Amino acid sequence: MRHYPSAALLAAFALSAGFAHAETVLSVTTDGNAETVAAMEALTAAYTAAHPDITFEIENRPGGADGDNLVKTRLATGEAGDILQYNSGSLFQALKPVDTLVDLSDIQGSVIDSFKSVVTAPDGTIRGVPFGPAMGGGIYYNKKIYAELGLSVPKTWAEFMANNERIKAAGKVAVAQTYGDTWSSQLFVLADFYNVQAAVPTFAADYTANKAKYATTPAAMAGFQHLEDVYKAGYLNEDFGVAKFDDGVRMVATGEAAHYPMLTFALGNIKQNFPENLEDVGFFAQPGDDPARNGLTVWMPAGLYIPAASTHVAEAKDFLAFVASVEGCNIMIGANGATGPYLIKGCELPKDVPGAVADMMPYFQADGMTAPALEFLSPIKGPALEQITVEVGSGIRPAAEAAALYDQDVEKQAKQLGLPNW
Repeated sequence: MRHYPSAALLAAFALSAGFAHAETVLSVTTDGNAETVAAMEALTAAYTAAHPDITFEIENRPGGADGDNLVKTRLATGEAGDILQYNSGSLFQALKPVDTLVDLSDIQGSVIDSFKSVVTAPDGTIRGVPFGPAMGGGIYYNKKIYAELGLSVPKTWAEFMANNERIKAAGKVAVAQTYGDTWSSQLFVLADFYNVQAAVPTFAADYTANKAKYATTPAAMAGFQHLEDVYKAGYLNEDFGVAKFDDGVRMVATGEAAHYPMLTFALGNIKQNFPENLEDVGFFAQPGDDPARNGLTVWMPAGLYIPAASTHVAEAKDFLAFVASVEGCNIMIGANGATGPYLIKGCELPKDVPGAVADMMPYFQADGMTAPALEFLSPIKGPALEQITVEVGSGIRPAAEAAALYDQDVEKQAKQLGLPNW
């Protein structure tokens, strides 16, 4: 008589086989920008195709201060998951990376040195890999409006304001601002740092050492003054107080506004949401006072990190090594196009880049035409800056008072970091 295994035994075999081939699910937290989502979805899909036992759950966090607080809280409570996309530079340092993030020094073989420096913890270990391209901070402009009004790309702030006056006189919105996303209000201040450094080459070091202040350095004060000036001149969209980043991108892409101050990562958003308008948008560095010294303030890419409390460190590290490879880099370019230089050795941009990228690349190709944003030269970035810049850009607080208030905010941050001379 033949004996057949019982249903319970079959179930047990199936269960044990299932455990033997169980999936590892890596939880990933990123910001919600369209180009971030597109790149992460493309990377995780490609990785799962090659590693079917690894799948991903992707969560999008808010931007700005709300997102910063969420990341810090989750890291402190051990609830940050397996992979975290977040800023490099000063905001990375504020995460206390030695305590909260995994050492990734052993997967840096293809990473360009300039990025390593902005994700290096105080103990000298490297805690992140680059995600996305380096970015410029400046001003998008609508080429059709410029052609219609016979405008030229400005090389000085005075020329920029003259263009704005012409645009306003033609009944158009000169400058889109999107203070509904408070982080976007910082651009006129932060993207002006090339001009600050050109005027005061020691500012970053002196600022870190508590020897220089925004309120008492005219070149540094200028960014706050720019916010006040465009508001007072009536150049802004009527809904600037509630408009969001996506609105600003739409406005400059479709010609609802002539200018939008923003980082060049927004090109990915234009490609995703307004592909038919991609070539209607150009880009220029935020101009200063000297047309002969017109250069670009540069932001390093965000990083991908592994929280120290992750229970899948080996799997997450292998995925990050994939991201930081030529293959991973090409997948990101495929998802979002070429919006700037990628900091991976051997990863080259295609020749048919969008016009706004072509506008940006000459700054990278000439000596002395770029400067890192201040947050990559100093560990200090006060957390209240985006609220302060909203106030200035909305006519609530004058520029001089705002700069002094930001100096006070910076002092709190410096003391929290334990910097000398504070």
